[in-house]
Amino acid sequence: MSGPGLYEKVLGAVAAGAALPRARIKASASVVPWRRRRGALEVFWVERSPELAFMGGWFAFPGGGRSRADAEVSTTGSPAGAALGPPEAGMPAEVLAGVELEPVLAGGIAATALRELFEETGILPLRSAAPGFDPEADRHRLLAGETAFPALVEARRLDLDLERLVYAGRWLTPPLGPIRFDNRFFLLEWPPEEGRQPRVVPGELASGEWVEPREAYPRWREEGILAAPPILHILRVLDEEGPSGGLERLRNPVETNLGPHRRIEFRPHVLLFPLPTPTLPPAAYTNAYIVGRERAVLVDPGASDPAVIDGLVAAIRQLESGPEGLRVSEIWLTHHHPDHVGGVERARNRLDLPVCAHHLTGERLAARGIALDRELADGQRFRHGSGPNDFLRVVHTPGHDRGHLVFLEEAGGALIAGDLVAGIGTIVIDPPEGDMTDYLASLEKTAALAPATLFPSHGPTIRDARGKLAEYSRHRVWREDRIETAWGDGVHETGPLLDRVYDDVQPIARPLAARQLEAHLIRLRALGRIDAGDA
Repeated sequence: MSGPGLYEKVLGAVAAGAALPRARIKASASVVPWRRRRGALEVFWVERSPELAFMGGWFAFPGGGRSRADAEVSTTGSPAGAALGPPEAGMPAEVLAGVELEPVLAGGIAATALRELFEETGILPLRSAAPGFDPEADRHRLLAGETAFPALVEARRLDLDLERLVYAGRWLTPPLGPIRFDNRFFLLEWPPEEGRQPRVVPGELASGEWVEPREAYPRWREEGILAAPPILHILRVLDEEGPSGGLERLRNPVETNLGPHRRIEFRPHVLLFPLPTPTLPPAAYTNAYIVGRERAVLVDPGASDPAVIDGLVAAIRQLESGPEGLRVSEIWLTHHHPDHVGGVERARNRLDLPVCAHHLTGERLAARGIALDRELADGQRFRHGSGPNDFLRVVHTPGHDRGHLVFLEEAGGALIAGDLVAGIGTIVIDPPEGDMTDYLASLEKTAALAPATLFPSHGPTIRDARGKLAEYSRHRVWREDRIETAWGDGVHETGPLLDRVYDDVQPIARPLAARQLEAHLIRLRALGRIDAGDA
């Protein structure tokens, strides 16, 4: 058994170093258009383009980030209810940690809401007619960058009707990347008799439609749709209480909290808890998961801070006392790296649960005094509910680590991916613990399972699972082709090879890139693609 490699030493240096980096907060706004048609409540939601880097392919309501120019938009009045209650209403402790919130309507955020609404759907509430305003042509000019929203408002003398907007709460996106969005939601009644109805122009959005909330929520459950917690909460509240009766629940969504955390469930029966850990930058969190319908497992309680694990335990206790009938029965580990197991002993003791992992992970943990209660092996299936497909399958995926496992929730195709892939940053293959041949085989093996959605340990959830796995394979093969070409040109020393093959990495990342290079060289020699005698 080898000692800690460079990758683990880097994690140790991060743990001993400065405070964890904090995400930048960006203001944003969304509008929920609603109407009653034949007595039924409908909302207009949109599907984001799969090509978008942020939440590509997810379902949401029209909206986006605030621009500096939004504060210059000429407006009168303000959205109803935006001054009610504190700006942090309903936000739990972990969401607010280290965050200072600006006032709800600061920086022209209501103008942001209307600009995004107009760009994405073509509708815009006005107090009075604007004879020179051509919504179709002016929207095209705006999207083409031929004009800016403040200039359009001024040139067409648009009297924006902010008072038709109704404030419907504020949500901070989880700390899953370098940017978190501080999003304000507004309701907007847009009845069928309005002369212009929302229409999506393909580009940033793939589609848009009117849908009844009571139909949208089952579609999320059954059709593989990805949607963020505020979208699901708004749909649920509007279905149960409507736009007027549900306002208090929308503005103060405390019911969505689990202890100090907010409930994050992008797909059914997969709950995500981003925990601060000393991990590889730019990531600063490791995602713990609770997976299962009835008899669930806790995956990777990686935080070493006892208070963070205690907050996770509080969330689990609240889940188990709720109406869902869920019980966490075991702790599962994807692998042995410290940012994945930092809180395992405290979680085991607080929850009185067995700890399970691959036997190779058990060997590494035993050296740290952490014992396994049960070994997990490739192909094992764990029944987590009473449905015919309610199984969690164990898949051995060595490469990043010899004992690395991923877990496939078979009913919905959710793959708890560990460090097989990353939503932020990269996956380091550091020999001898890391093996590039094993890693490429694990990518292929996992793709053959046809997962629908990837839930990585670091960064956001990935909608196109098979596409991302194929992308990872192509990237490694592309890197190997570059190495082979450079080697054939007589470039055999590590420094020149890094300059030639890893010219796209930052200088600070060169030591880890050198380990990746070594992993590729080992593989290429084994395949006979480079001469082992020239090493």
